[in-house]
Amino acid sequence: MSTDDVSRRRFMRTAGGAAATASAAAAASGTAAGQEDEDEDNGGGDVEPDWPGGAEGNLGTYEDARGQDEVTVMVGAGDQGLAFDPTLLWVDPGTTITWEWTGEGGGHNVETVEGPADLDSGTPVDEAGYTYEHEATEEDEGITHYVCAPHDGTGMHAGLAVGDDIETVDVGGDAAGAVFVPQGARALGIATFIAMCSTLGLAFVFMKYGGTITQDEP
Repeated sequence: MSTDDVSRRRFMRTAGGAAATASAAAAASGTAAGQEDEDEDNGGGDVEPDWPGGAEGNLGTYEDARGQDEVTVMVGAGDQGLAFDPTLLWVDPGTTITWEWTGEGGGHNVETVEGPADLDSGTPVDEAGYTYEHEATEEDEGITHYVCAPHDGTGMHAGLAVGDDIETVDVGGDAAGAVFVPQGARALGIATFIAMCSTLGLAFVFMKYGGTITQDEP
């Protein structure tokens, strides 16, 4: 057997193993993407309320809490205590929303900017554990933009959507079967695809032009 044949066979075994590893990694990334998609806290739907401008405040978190009887919104969340968390919330009529103060970021309140829900927690408070409750009713159906009045200029805004008869926007691409792929899993899939193509390309070049790896005598 010639040294060229030996080198080709060795390279093909290595290339085959690398390609298999890359394929397995890509499959794993797809599985991870599917799992992360299932674990999303935002209800897993393809639509979300069409929030008014300014409602997406500092923290920018969103929760689809339809089907839940009670929901808590943290007041004074984020690194500087200047956000609501979740910032954007979708609930059913009959759900009780409790805003709970963290004690961070100074005095806060909850006050409607525009929309059907009349939210007003009163004078700003900076006490940790303080709460303000509002039970969503049919009169609240729609989208309400609210704010912490003392921190209006710093972006401490939020949104509350009530009921299903509201304007929505498509956030999932093609609603008929679109699959959400997290950024990390997408990057891993691209990297493994490139690695697999590179390995197979090198295998083709090596098979075409040969090599000179000397086989040790047994």
